[in-house]
Amino acid sequence: MAYDAIILGAGAAGLFCAAQAGQRGKHVLVLERAPTPGKKILISGGGRCNFTNIGAGPANYLSANPHFAKSALSQYTARDFLDLIESYDIAWHEKTLGQLFCDQSARQIVAMLLEECDKAQEAGGSVEVLCDQDVTEVEHTDGCYLVTANGKLHGAHSLVIATGGPSIPKMGATGFAYDLARQFGLKIVEPRPALVPLTLGGEDVLFRDISGVSADVEAKSDKTTFREAALFTHRGLSGPSILQVSSYWRNGGTVAINFLPDHSDGWLLGAKRDHPRSSLKAILKEHLSDRLATILSEKLGVQTELGNAPDKALRAAEAKLARWDFTPNGSEGFAKAEVTAGGIDTSELSSKTMEAKNVPGLYVIGEAVDVTGWLGGYNFQWAWASAHAAARAL
Repeated sequence: MAYDAIILGAGAAGLFCAAQAGQRGKHVLVLERAPTPGKKILISGGGRCNFTNIGAGPANYLSANPHFAKSALSQYTARDFLDLIESYDIAWHEKTLGQLFCDQSARQIVAMLLEECDKAQEAGGSVEVLCDQDVTEVEHTDGCYLVTANGKLHGAHSLVIATGGPSIPKMGATGFAYDLARQFGLKIVEPRPALVPLTLGGEDVLFRDISGVSADVEAKSDKTTFREAALFTHRGLSGPSILQVSSYWRNGGTVAINFLPDHSDGWLLGAKRDHPRSSLKAILKEHLSDRLATILSEKLGVQTELGNAPDKALRAAEAKLARWDFTPNGSEGFAKAEVTAGGIDTSELSSKTMEAKNVPGLYVIGEAVDVTGWLGGYNFQWAWASAHAAARAL
């Protein structure tokens, strides 16, 4: 059978694109390398799938072209996906910062997407999902895409790349999308791990001694600041605020942490005036865990009672606590990265349809594109929105 479209990848973007196109009367084949569809959906959000963020907008995405995501995100919003969720009576709840999760299981999302694919028949279309497929060759000839998988040849007018990036290789993730893009002459923005823990060395290695300690901080990298928890690990830094800034951090750069973001200038001199017999460690313990307060006070070197400490030393300590620069020596790599930053260059694609400008019928959606969302449901929303844009154009 000749299909209208072949979609490579049965993840969030691939399945949603197939469902949307099928319900527009298209005949779609989805080829998935893994034994089952939606594997990354199932592990997301601790098994409850942080399926979107109610506040998702272009400002929440990182790309060489910060305007590229605007069109797709405006065509299909978080509210649109939430309407779909509610039409299936999937119970959900909102966590901090607009993050939406299933009350029960991420399996509900996968089941919903597959049922949406089945609905294609009502519109005269069809969606066929084949798993355990090893794609060995892709050709484009005479306006037709020919895909060889498990030794069988499939043909279609359009080809959609929805195989994601190389993050979480234990789930079967690879750089296959980039190999295909290069085959068709598309440029690549160098992929790198994003939403990933950072590792510490040198003088910062002392902070590994407080592995397991967390604090509500402001973390900053490359002029971008996030206010969430940071977690010290046996390898370095993690937690939501660190994962967020990791997408902006580059090798050799620093991550600045404000350990007391709610404190205004002069607070430590005020503590000296109000509690002259207290130590810096005692004051810090009022706001931070004992272990973190201890290591910070030791490194700041203010060992006397505050009343005996020079104002200059206290101002310096206050400034350091407001901007404590860490210089990570790396990250935990694609193995621990939630997503991939970089990818297929957006300059090669139409922002309205996700079609390659110079390769008719070739589309790229989801994580394979150089569009990376913040932590908290934004990357799923990009999957839905980019898939919707492509499906409307197929």
